[in-house]
Amino acid sequence: MIDYNIVPSPCFVIDEARLRNNLSIIKNVQERAGVKIIMALKAFAMFPVFPIIKEYIGVTTASSLGEAVLAKKHMGTLSHTYAPVYDPSEFGKIMECSSHITFNSISHYEFHKDELKKASHRISAGIRINPEFSEVETDLYNPCAKGSRLGVTAAQMGDKLPDGIEGIHFHTLCESSSYDLEKTLAAVEDKFAPLLDQAKWINMGGGHLMTRKDYDTEHLISILKAFKSRHKNLEVILEPGAAFVWQTGELVTTVLDVVSNNGVKTAMINASFACHMPDCLEMPYKPAIIGAADNGNDEYKYRIGGNSCLSGDYYGDWYFQKPLKTGDRIVFLDMIHYTMVKTTMFNGVSHPSFGIWTKEGNFKLIKQFTPSDYESRMG
Repeated sequence: MIDYNIVPSPCFVIDEARLRNNLSIIKNVQERAGVKIIMALKAFAMFPVFPIIKEYIGVTTASSLGEAVLAKKHMGTLSHTYAPVYDPSEFGKIMECSSHITFNSISHYEFHKDELKKASHRISAGIRINPEFSEVETDLYNPCAKGSRLGVTAAQMGDKLPDGIEGIHFHTLCESSSYDLEKTLAAVEDKFAPLLDQAKWINMGGGHLMTRKDYDTEHLISILKAFKSRHKNLEVILEPGAAFVWQTGELVTTVLDVVSNNGVKTAMINASFACHMPDCLEMPYKPAIIGAADNGNDEYKYRIGGNSCLSGDYYGDWYFQKPLKTGDRIVFLDMIHYTMVKTTMFNGVSHPSFGIWTKEGNFKLIKQFTPSDYESRMG
């Protein structure tokens, strides 16, 4: 149990014990289903904990040159790499850091395929398909929305993989269930059946939230085994991101002021929704706060306000058990996945530190930011 009173504020803190529990679940699925599960750095890239992750899962997926370089340097392996486009000036370096490279379109593959032959090691090329089916309801996160720029449709692909393409990649899920995957697989098998017989591997993308408490891992294992039995030529790959660090850590903040306007009380904290919790505003979604509820006594109802100058840098309401005052800790739950990797330094506001709560029950500071970090980005 993390002692939030000894964690600096603001700070993203990950709990090693909870992380290891998630990793055990993921490794169990991998072994029992006979598939390869790799970690998507786009959801979590705090490399000081990579040695822990490598005890369970040893391969990553990258979506940019930066992620691919990070994985090679700190995970010690080549990545399965996919990006919507590859800048020609970066592609040579991406090849150095990749074992697999997936292309978003046939034309983009054709543009780069000759360069692939010049790589210093063998790279397996794949193509992203768009099954035009997804259960994701928020268009911002739906890769199969009408007119999507992501992936090749069955009509565009035809019945034959381009020469040199060995793999098929799809990504249609977002914090989804095994039953959503089952529906997607039905669409993939219906629309891309000829290609499944030609490929050597299939990457089922991310969004498999197999560490969520209500996730049916037994069902996931059963549908993966069934798929493998129907397509014995295919190596099956999954690349969840959020599942690795789902509910493994918090963002610890402090109330610096309480302001009131027309009966609305706002607790101002030393962190920002816009800068440090952007998905809360983009999705949007309301994170849980320790000691707060979604209903209760109006006397203790507060918005939480961020410390940037953006007018909309707030969220709420939450109901607390007592009045908030300067110095109170506000601890946001489940703030490790798709949060730390998406933070910004807008306004030059102080960036939360990074830390680990070790399995021995100690706090270990990993990174503390200073004004010079902001300065270094500006010139």
